[in-house]
Amino acid sequence: MIISDAELAASFAIFAAKQAGAEEVTPDHLLLGCLQTISRFGIATIGPWDLDLQQMGVDWIEPPDGARPKVAYSQGAVDLFDRAARIARSTGEKRVDVDHLLVAFAMEEDGLMGELKREYGITSASWRAALAHVSSGAAGAPVSQAESEKKIAREYLTPEEAAEALGVHVQTMRAYIRSERLPAYRVAGERAIRILRTDLAKVLEPLGKER
Repeated sequence: MIISDAELAASFAIFAAKQAGAEEVTPDHLLLGCLQTISRFGIATIGPWDLDLQQMGVDWIEPPDGARPKVAYSQGAVDLFDRAARIARSTGEKRVDVDHLLVAFAMEEDGLMGELKREYGITSASWRAALAHVSSGAAGAPVSQAESEKKIAREYLTPEEAAEALGVHVQTMRAYIRSERLPAYRVAGERAIRILRTDLAKVLEPLGKER
């Protein structure tokens, strides 16, 4: 099963809530989940801002594992999902992506988003402008589905994407995983497998001199 980046952000948010011992997924957890989804080496870059997940208390090296806990979404988190869906519809897109969720935070003034706004001097307009630049190849031009999926090249790959990156059959990739030659992870509470892009080098070896 291949999940969207918004679903991955939701899984990260649930894990963040679990770590905090919270009974509900709050907007803060959801924001952390979104930032973790787009991050690389623990840094989520949005426009001119490099947001350090480690500074926010996120363990970005170890992905969530184990069964997805039963954690309800707070009303604030539900409102953000609803807002993200309206934002997606306004651009003619059928699927809610992590970019839409991040744009939905533009009007938030409390919690973690409020802290980021005050620390980095972020305004609603500057936040939306930064995300619009990321989401569009040209100012005001919506991206196609293919361009959107290409843009969402993430640090974590599906077995199919990893196999394509190395130019091998997907069953070969799965054999690497089963033999533990290649580390792999499960998305919390899902059967979906993800492979860290930088781990792909572990199945490569230098070509010795032919005798």
